[in-house]
Amino acid sequence: MIFALVTFYGSLLGIIVLFSIKYWEQRKQLGFAAPLRRRADERAVQIKIMLSRGRAEFAKLPVRLNHFARAAVHFAALETAHLARILEAQAHRLADFVSHKHHFEKSETKSEFLKKVGEHPIRNRDNNSIDIDK
Repeated sequence: MIFALVTFYGSLLGIIVLFSIKYWEQRKQLGFAAPLRRRADERAVQIKIMLSRGRAEFAKLPVRLNHFARAAVHFAALETAHLARILEAQAHRLADFVSHKHHFEKSETKSEFLKKVGEHPIRNRDNNSIDIDK
């Protein structure tokens, strides 16, 4: 979610910057990196042509191949999720291993009050004793 928000606001900021540069150029009657812009425009047109040709070629492919491609992408996504789950479990194991509570052992209390309270059994409302150690 955070990645999507950062991407959205980054793109929005980029669009605002581009329109600001365009406004500044028109107001000052200047060209900002004209050769670079010309090359970028040519490259954008080439990419647009490649994408439109690719769409037409993809439509020619058999339906089974399209289905196979979707299944492959689906399988890759599931395997990526499985790998993420394995890595998460390993991260938890590592965190438990390096934690100071890894070899935690309950020690005897130093409080006299708690020692006296611990000697008496805990009873529920039916007056049955409850064993805490289980």
